Amino acid sequence: MSSFEDYSLSVDEHSGTARLFPLPNLVLFPHVMQPLHVFEPRYRDLVEAALADDRLIAMALLAPGWERDYEGRPPLYSTACLGRVAAHVRLRDGSHNVLLMGLRRVGLIEELPPEHRYRVARVEIRDDVQRACDAERASDLLGRLRRAFLRILPAMAQAEDQLEHLLRNQASLGTLTDVVAYMLDVGLDDKQALLAEVDVCRRAELLLSHLSAAARDGAPGRCGAAAFPPGFGAN
Repeated sequence: MSSFEDYSLSVDEHSGTARLFPLPNLVLFPHVMQPLHVFEPRYRDLVEAALADDRLIAMALLAPGWERDYEGRPPLYSTACLGRVAAHVRLRDGSHNVLLMGLRRVGLIEELPPEHRYRVARVEIRDDVQRACDAERASDLLGRLRRAFLRILPAMAQAEDQLEHLLRNQASLGTLTDVVAYMLDVGLDDKQALLAEVDVCRRAELLLSHLSAAARDGAPGRCGAAAFPPGFGAN
């Protein structure tokens, strides 16, 4: 198993292309770690290529209708999360157990002609912006987000511990929204909308609306905190 590395990534460090790992049931966010069990031959190839190069993989969500062409190149949502392989185990059957650390939002500009069994696209890194509010407003949103999330947490000590760790270390509003969005048990379309929103304060407001709905409904299983840490996702 490889050791953990530095998980920052600047625009200058990135080639402008990304290997795509599309799944129908997972939205990855920056600042979080996702376990993956990779067994399909094309995605085994993808992991091997990443390990031999920059260890970067872009997790993308398949768009509705993917079932008709899953083995081909079904459409994807236009915002993905670029992650780096933090650790992996190559299993005896050729599959991989991977820990992928989310790094940056990327926009899919165009998919490149097929040269491999896996898909590759030209992408652009999308940085967080803070147009919707000033520093005072951002601080208020940070406090509201913390209080709202703690209200709907089920008995999940690890999730609460991670949230408190982020706050003790003065995590930015952008980081906190990403971590909470990843933990939140809402629909894939809602998660994808949170990933696609680069304005941090708007993303926080959107997240607060989901957390308020969870508190109002009193139904954490429908719109509460998902299992944390997550189990291995399978392709």
